[in-house]
Amino acid sequence: MAAPAPAPGSEAALAAALADVPELARLLEIDPYLKPFAQDFQRRYKRFNQTLDNIGENEGGIDKFSRGYESFGIHKCADGGIYCKEWAPGAEGVFLTGDFNDWNPFSYPFKKLEYGKWELYIPPKQDKSLIPHGSKLKVVIKSKSGEILYRISPWAKYVAREGDNVNYDWIHWDPEYTYKFKHSRPKKPRGVRIYESHVGISSHEGKVASYKHFTCNILPRIKDLGYNCIQLMAIMEHAYYASFGYQITSFFAASSRYGTPEELKELVDTAHSMGITVLLDVVHSHASKNSEDGLNMFDGTDSCYFHSGPRGNHDLWDSRLFAYSSWEVLRFLLSNIRWWLEEYGFDGFRFDGITSMLYHHHGMGQGFSGDYHEYFGLQVDEDALIYLMLANHLIHMLYPDSITIAEDVSGMPALCSPISQGGCGFDYRLAMAIPDKWIKLLKEFKDEDWNMGDIVHTLTNRRYLEKCIAYAESHDQALVGDKTLAFWLMDAEMYTNMSVLTPFTPVIDRGIQLHKMIRLITHALGGEGYLNFMGNEFGHPEWLDFPRKGNNESYHYARRQFHLTDDELLRYKFLNNFDRDMNKLEERFGWLSAPQAYVSEKHEANKVIAFERADLLFIFNFHPSKSYTDYRVGTKSLGKYPFCCQ
Repeated sequence: MAAPAPAPGSEAALAAALADVPELARLLEIDPYLKPFAQDFQRRYKRFNQTLDNIGENEGGIDKFSRGYESFGIHKCADGGIYCKEWAPGAEGVFLTGDFNDWNPFSYPFKKLEYGKWELYIPPKQDKSLIPHGSKLKVVIKSKSGEILYRISPWAKYVAREGDNVNYDWIHWDPEYTYKFKHSRPKKPRGVRIYESHVGISSHEGKVASYKHFTCNILPRIKDLGYNCIQLMAIMEHAYYASFGYQITSFFAASSRYGTPEELKELVDTAHSMGITVLLDVVHSHASKNSEDGLNMFDGTDSCYFHSGPRGNHDLWDSRLFAYSSWEVLRFLLSNIRWWLEEYGFDGFRFDGITSMLYHHHGMGQGFSGDYHEYFGLQVDEDALIYLMLANHLIHMLYPDSITIAEDVSGMPALCSPISQGGCGFDYRLAMAIPDKWIKLLKEFKDEDWNMGDIVHTLTNRRYLEKCIAYAESHDQALVGDKTLAFWLMDAEMYTNMSVLTPFTPVIDRGIQLHKMIRLITHALGGEGYLNFMGNEFGHPEWLDFPRKGNNESYHYARRQFHLTDDELLRYKFLNNFDRDMNKLEERFGWLSAPQAYVSEKHEANKVIAFERADLLFIFNFHPSKSYTDYRVGTKSLGKYPFCCQ
């Protein structure tokens, strides 16, 4: 008879957890408040290992399991034939059709295999490519109700929309010449400085910019500004441009609206030649509801890749939610991760919408107070959490220098702790409270009412050894309905008083100085990494809005006016130059990779904040009307401190 399980929270339960999780003791040493939840970490770690073991027994290991794209989808065989494979457990029949067979829907039926899989082999034709590069294809699904459905393969490598068509077409991508990478991946930066980028809006013209444009015109700017990492948004194909890339329709296809897959590879390779790390904004938290050109209802049921019924829908995002416990969903998502690493040379990922994944309530209508009971229990979706552990394990197994970043607003503990400690394995989390604090101060408080202690608390409120990416603003603050820091600070005067030929007005003078100070104190005090959204470094005027019915499909606000920084007669150049100097100073002294700062002063009356980090002394005067001479502050070390910047 088996011994009874130890009582939750007991010393015996703690001892069992410490025995099962190799480095859990280190996690509990770092954060003793997690001790009551040791069994939760034990359960998660055991489930992670059980899943890995199951993959090993049934698939030959995660290395083989994560290569699903090598067999699923459509492939040319060595003999010139075509091999196709799909997972459609709810289908009664599966067929391949397209230009190659004059769109006869039933002439090429798939053979049914075990576990809902289907395969097709088409013998080669003499002196002729059976399915030529650039030809259109569809998977035909015969549902169990007898309905005939035309679908794009979930594993499609290239899809495009032609002319005024509403839906995307699956296009066979098999070019005669593929891009060959010339440069090795850069080493992992000791202090990561991220330039958050969107290829489509990177031109000053009112149009969708291209991969080529970004490679030739934007990468040199990023390098000059001193950023060592770019985070590319909206790369995974999304039918609706205005979704900002967060309603994915084809997970293995690089967006064709910017160019070809080979041109994206050239972009990544060129960035690598400059020593720039490239991250992909990956969206595995949900998927578009599109069915004709998306993943939804692929086999005629609502439960193929997603949960069936209400659990499979995100009411706020109007999108579908993955069934992370499904074997084939795990294969699909882990293979997707590997595809972007191997095929396109990405160096890691920013995982979007982690909060929605971690909890059954998806963070909707929830306020997180910091009470640790909010992060454990039945509200946690451990299927999703185990998937995230597997994804981080795979990424760092394949490329140890890879970077993973979690976008989580809840503050779940151990998200960035090693898996060996029972954590989720992310390298960084976004410090999402910081931009909210700056916007709140600018919207709701007079300058003289800013609280220095509150600012310092927000910038330093992170767990020991849990790395954070600090940012004063990201794409969220640039979107229509909100304002960038520059717009909150200077508003309409940005249109009339940014010329060096006009005198400084109080609004512009205050705006430029606070813009610099907010960014520098965030950079130096707020985290172990720093992020900036493209254009915000020079105080890009106006907001960001994609073409849609509500703005008459205009591209006017879906662009970045980089030419403003090149105009010597405009003050935008001062903000741009300061941003460059700030990054170059960090490169020189390495404060992002240094221990957290020692804050020696947060003086409410004087509105002064002083702190030391990386052998630098930072002093900020936020007083709206007072300046100080011979201001005395204490320092850790005796010596002279050369003046670096202002």
